[in-house]
Amino acid sequence: MTRAELTEKIVAHKTFNDIKWKDVAAAVGQSKEWVTAALMGQISLTKEQATAAGNALGLNFSDEEIALLMVVPYRGSIPTAVPTDPLIYRLYEVVAVYGTTMKALIEEEFGDGIMSAIDFTMDIQREENPAGDRVKVEMTGKFLPYKTF
Repeated sequence: MTRAELTEKIVAHKTFNDIKWKDVAAAVGQSKEWVTAALMGQISLTKEQATAAGNALGLNFSDEEIALLMVVPYRGSIPTAVPTDPLIYRLYEVVAVYGTTMKALIEEEFGDGIMSAIDFTMDIQREENPAGDRVKVEMTGKFLPYKTF
């Protein structure tokens, strides 16, 4: 079994059994965003986390499947340079349109550097609105200044 095949198995089982990512996350003891990323193949889990996720999903992961979940992944799951999935494309579009603005404002506030995607948290929430519910995405990452040498 490959890591991609295991992801497909997890997603299919979760969908068929109407299991919510937040419930799996509660069993693992991490945020829904982090656990979802891990089970989608973008973050490695410990043996204990993989076992807890499997139990929460109702999947009795084999030793091989647990090992696959423990392997440090090759990150970046978008299969094309410009994403074709409409939701992912809209996030890409946000960065394409507002990326230079975000960069300018971050550099004005912090200086020359980057926002870490390693020391990072994300929170996705539904925000009720009479004109149509909104998607609220909050990202926080440690600022890492560029060093001179």
